[in-house]
Amino acid sequence: MTLLIREAAYSGGTSALTTGVILTAFALHLGASNLMVGILASAPFLTQLLQLPAIVLIERWRTRKRIAVITSLIGRAMLAVMAALAFFSGTVPLLVFLAAQFVLCGFGAIGTCAWNAWMRDLAPDERMGQVFARRTLWLTAISLLLGLIAALALDWTPAASLARDLVFSGMFAAGCLTGLLSARIVAAMPEPEMPEATGPIQLGALLRQPLRDANFSRLLLFIGSWQFAVNFATPFFTVFIVRQLHFDISFVMLLSVVSQVANLLALRMWGTLSDRFANKSVLAICAPTYILAIVAMVGASQLSDREFVKVWLALLHIMMGASIAGVTLTSTNVALKLSPKGSATAYVAASAMVTALAAGLAPIIGGLLADFFAVRQFELVARWTGPTGIFALPFVLQRWDFYFLIAGAIGLYALHRLSLVEEHGEIDRREMVNQVIGETRRTIRNISSVAGLRAATDLPGALIRDARLRMRLRRAQHRRANIS
Repeated sequence: MTLLIREAAYSGGTSALTTGVILTAFALHLGASNLMVGILASAPFLTQLLQLPAIVLIERWRTRKRIAVITSLIGRAMLAVMAALAFFSGTVPLLVFLAAQFVLCGFGAIGTCAWNAWMRDLAPDERMGQVFARRTLWLTAISLLLGLIAALALDWTPAASLARDLVFSGMFAAGCLTGLLSARIVAAMPEPEMPEATGPIQLGALLRQPLRDANFSRLLLFIGSWQFAVNFATPFFTVFIVRQLHFDISFVMLLSVVSQVANLLALRMWGTLSDRFANKSVLAICAPTYILAIVAMVGASQLSDREFVKVWLALLHIMMGASIAGVTLTSTNVALKLSPKGSATAYVAASAMVTALAAGLAPIIGGLLADFFAVRQFELVARWTGPTGIFALPFVLQRWDFYFLIAGAIGLYALHRLSLVEEHGEIDRREMVNQVIGETRRTIRNISSVAGLRAATDLPGALIRDARLRMRLRRAQHRRANIS
């Protein structure tokens, strides 16, 4: 467990410097189109289809650690190729960049299949939420630190300059190095021995096993609709903020840092609550919050005050960071928890297949529809006419605004599918909200060493106690007056 958490520091460095906003910003720096951005965002998901042959490989070799280490070394070597592309421009470098991303993600998918099945047997059930919460805490902390450094580096270098080329090249080179160090730590971790194979491997039979499980099938429907909703919109957040709202890429990086801070602060709480109650109970709070934040991104294009738009985007990223922490942790854990111990490979792979198809197709469809929505606009005007004049409040949807509303509609369907999944220990949503509020107050009290802040958290109770004391004094004075 110690090595598992320590490894997160290095793999988190690789992820922070070569994925997400950095990857999209690098693609835009190289001149990528909207479709290219969509295909690039789909690569981590479409390549998950390689988990199908990975199942056969794992069941035949039965050495999950060796597979995870070898694929990690080969895949992350592609980051060195991508680092060299920062000094070139044109169609050919973009195609090489895209090919390197698919190789990286492809080998990563094979390694992830082995890794997930390995972790299912390694991590104890009663501590799974806390262990992976601590691991994710390290991942988020590293992403936060490197995100701040990346934001400053991009802010100090002008666009389309040699300095900007050097910054992107340095990020991907450093990501390659931390990835190789991560593989070295993984090689030192123990691997529980897999049970003996019962016979020849039949891929179809393996995949039919989770599909015959009615409850797990309902979970797969939720995962598919959720992944499509989220990945239809979120890969284009950077494009939306840079090209439609006309903010700098450094501001996007700062928003990413804000989101990671919220993620970091919320992670331990979600891990504790998922162990105490159920993963589904946490999902029932976090998933609607994240969908609401995506839809609320429309508000950024309706506001005219640039400073208020910045505040609005920061608030939404806080909501998304805190909620996606719970979604990421519990959606993975619930799939592991509903998988039978010792034979989780097929179940985890089935979940990965659904994620691959839904999350892989969504950004490609989004990229193809970019030109369609770019030349269309929907406008509603609320108008009030009175003696003093006319007040009009326009509501205009254009370009990426349509994506956020479509994602919200699909997200509502995903939440309906989630309500049909059964998990032992789940509680009512209202009770879960009370637990979140209580856990938040306890966290604030534990973190704070300042007496004033402790007093502030107890302020409502103190006011109530003071009011009761005053009332008792008044009653006593009134009784004494009547006796006199």
